[in-house]
Amino acid sequence: MKTPFKNIVQVLQLNRWVVLSVVIVSGLVCSVSIMVVAKIHQNGLDHAFVVNGEGEVIPLQWVDQRQHLEVEAMAHLERFHRWFYGLDAGSFETHMEKALWLGNNSVAEVYQQKKADGFYNRLLQYSLVQKVEHIESKIKMEGANMTFQTRIVLQIHRGAVTDTYELVTSGHLLQVERNFPHNPHGLLITDFFENSLRKLEAYESPKE
Repeated sequence: MKTPFKNIVQVLQLNRWVVLSVVIVSGLVCSVSIMVVAKIHQNGLDHAFVVNGEGEVIPLQWVDQRQHLEVEAMAHLERFHRWFYGLDAGSFETHMEKALWLGNNSVAEVYQQKKADGFYNRLLQYSLVQKVEHIESKIKMEGANMTFQTRIVLQIHRGAVTDTYELVTSGHLLQVERNFPHNPHGLLITDFFENSLRKLEAYESPKE
């Protein structure tokens, strides 16, 4: 006489093997997925941005981002100070717009203070030309914290008269998302401060 118990046992055994197979296949799929994601991540790290000899950011294969961070920081400071302090009546608004992308509110506050003091009005009124002749930056890197001090030599042309000044600025650099073309180096100047300004005499070398 046939009973249904034999069929039930077979069905339960089959279910057990199906469940076991699903678990094994799922585990294999998860392992392969993790390996693929890890490989994609590594490939992503090996293909980023490098800096050429002029400090320009180029999207090429990347060897070591840390190795180029100081070079990018130097290029960022060079770009900022040339835009912020290289001024004439026809270009200062464009330069200011570009420079303000490279710093936070501390840069904007210095700009607003100069504006309130009438500096830009005098620039327009007397057709002054302020040129950046020399920039020298020192960067101190401690982990993610970067501080800088920059020495700028400025020449202010008033017709036939030229005066030379030394300006020292300082602040911090914060890593942010790159923003082409406004902030290609992915750095932001914070805590920006003009430490000192003095007129250089004729006997002083601007690059000392």
